[in-house]
Amino acid sequence: MVQKQTLLTVADNSGARVVQVINVLGGYKKRYARIGEIVTVAIKKADPHSGVKKGQVAHGVIVRQHKEYKRKDGSAIRFDDNAIVLIDKKTKEPKGTRIFGPIARELKNLGYQKIISLAPEVL
Repeated sequence: MVQKQTLLTVADNSGARVVQVINVLGGYKKRYARIGEIVTVAIKKADPHSGVKKGQVAHGVIVRQHKEYKRKDGSAIRFDDNAIVLIDKKTKEPKGTRIFGPIARELKNLGYQKIISLAPEVL
């Protein structure tokens, strides 16, 4: 579960390294976001000469969360960190061309086929 003010690591090569959640999209007074949900973020650390700059506002989809996530089959999955992939909000296409680290399988059903195909490991 990710909420406002949460710092997330960026799991792609868009140039951002650390982002902070400033809004959870998807409803009136929605507090928490889970894997596969879109959040609005402010970029806190970025690489020089990259496509994104520090202080810029962007949108991203959560691909890993530290809080365990229960699946339909009864199993639970938990990751080591909270991570996000920066996306274009309208097309759901990632801004980067590479994805780092494992990605949750739930993204496939939510229409993020490009992220799944770029990921080195899908759990």
